[in-house]
Order: sequence, then structure tokens, then C-alpha cells
Amino acid sequence: MDPTTLPAPDFPTRPLGASGPRSSAIGLGCMGMSALYGEGVDRAESIATIHAALDAGITLLDTGDFYGMGHNELLINEALRTAPAEARERALTSVKFGALRGPDNSWGGYDGSPAAVRNFVAYSLQRLGTDHIDIYRIARVDPDVPIEETVGAIAELVRAGHVRHIGLSEVGAETIRRAAATAPISDLQIEYSLISRGIEDEILPTVRELGIGITAYGVLSRGLISGHFTSDRQLAPGDFRAFSPRFQGDNLQHNLALVDSLRKIAEQKGITVAQTAIAWVLSRGEDIVPLIGARRRDRLAEALGALEVTLDAGDLAAIERSFPAGAAAGDRYPAAAMSELDSER
Repeated sequence: MDPTTLPAPDFPTRPLGASGPRSSAIGLGCMGMSALYGEGVDRAESIATIHAALDAGITLLDTGDFYGMGHNELLINEALRTAPAEARERALTSVKFGALRGPDNSWGGYDGSPAAVRNFVAYSLQRLGTDHIDIYRIARVDPDVPIEETVGAIAELVRAGHVRHIGLSEVGAETIRRAAATAPISDLQIEYSLISRGIEDEILPTVRELGIGITAYGVLSRGLISGHFTSDRQLAPGDFRAFSPRFQGDNLQHNLALVDSLRKIAEQKGITVAQTAIAWVLSRGEDIVPLIGARRRDRLAEALGALEVTLDAGDLAAIERSFPAGAAAGDRYPAAAMSELDSER
């Protein structure tokens, strides 16, 4: 049975592009349940959060095979196996691949060669315990492999039934056009939020021209604009935010001042800062599906409340005045990671 035909009652859905599946209007980004925030993983709470998301009507679960070196895919496998059958059938898996890791957690670049694509998908299918992945995408473009070869290899997996749809991640307009000329592309996964609006100039018009959807990650900028982050917060050892320019020194103070201005608007509407930020992304178009990185059920419940928020023209104008495009201080990644982003070239 096609899971896209089984939406939960009353939960809004959105298309992932002209060629992709229909997804819940909000997706669940699962990365933080396994990696990069430097905290011990609460496996029981993670699985309970995925179950709560599925019960609420979320269908899209986003992961990467390198999140915890396979831990995240195994976690999703367990959550789906123990979920009610109807929710399990609705679930859509979105998987990023290509990152090379070392046993010391080091990064070794990306491999988008056809042989690597086939290798990566075989391991993901095993860890997820499934015979197909709904949306498959390389996490970052391999500079040594033309995007046509990487996308072409995924297209072969589509024809073989191992993958249903092809996605992209963090690529610029030229690469999007080359990929779309190779095979149908469902969606582009890319950072998009009040604090990260770079896609509006060229990338967003390009995907709309080509009928490609957006799955927006970082909608709360790793908690920075959630309303819960404070300047005196001590990050756990290994938390990658400690190396993010937006979380450092004067940049952090500047960015939290922007959040305070957003808080005033939220309080006037009787909602939270996080709900305001998520609702803003939802308001940018029916072709955009925000991914929320909730690791706990309380944060999930707060995020889902954004679906009940309506931002009228006055609200949107007030948000634009208090949080205009380009207002953030600091890049979204350290320099080395920024250099890997085809979307920033």
C-alpha cells in the first residue's frame, strides 16, 4: 500500500514537489536523537517522541546514515517496528548519505560515486529494516563526481525499487538544474528560517520554476531562535554549536536580541517564540515542509502548535521589521563546513 494515501485525519499535508510524495505539513528531523549535540542519548524518550509524532499525524521522518554512524537509522527502525501498523504504513523515510566518517568521529569528505551510492543504500536498507527508502539524497555534493552521476545512480535504484524518490541537499541553482535534467527531483533539503534566508534570492525561485519542493531544516537554527536558548547556557562537550559562529561571543548576543524582538510579537499573539518561527516558515508557501528537530515529546508538542497559528499580513510585517533578512550575525557553519556547501557558492 502506498503510504502517501494514508494521511492521519485532520493533519495538514503538503506535496514534496510535482514528482514527490505528499507529506505531513511538518516533518520530524531525527538527527539530534543520535548525534552532534554532545548529550547522552535517551533512547526511550527518542522512540516515544517518534511514536508521538506518528500518532499526531507526522509522516516524514528525516535522517542520515552518518547520524551516529547508523545509530539514527537503527533508532527509527525500532520506533517504526513498535508503532501501530497504520502509522508505520504512513511513514516516509528521507535519508541523506555520502558522508565519510572515521572511528574517531572525524569527517573525511563525501563520496557520490555510483559504486558508493549502491553501497550506502544497501547498509541503510538493512539498518532501517525496509525494502525501500522513500526519498534518498546525497548530504553534500561530492566535488569529484558530477551531480549527474550521483543522481543517475539513485535513478537506477528507483527503477530497481529500492528508492521511490530522489532528493537534493544544500545545492545551488545551477546544480539543481543539472540534477533535474538528469531525473525527476522531489525536493531540496536546505536550511531555511528567519535567521537563514539565503535561498530566497535564487534557489527558491529555481525550485519553484522546476516544480521541486523544499524540506526546510534548521527552522529554529539549532535552538538559537526557539526562545529557549540563553546567553549563559553551557553547551555539553561535543555539542557542535560550540563551533558555530552564530553561537559565539558578540554574535550570540546580537542574535538573541533578535529573538527578544520576536518574543514580543509572540507574546502579543499568545504563542511561543518557537511556534512563531515555525509558523513563519509554514507561511512561506505550500511547497515548503519544515523539519522540526524535537528530541523530546514536550518540544514536539510545542512545535506542532505552530499548525494552529495564523500569521496575518500585520503579523508578517511586524516580523519582517523586527527580524529582517540578513539580520543575523555569523555564518551558519564554521568556515570549513561552509566551504562544502554548493548552495553557498
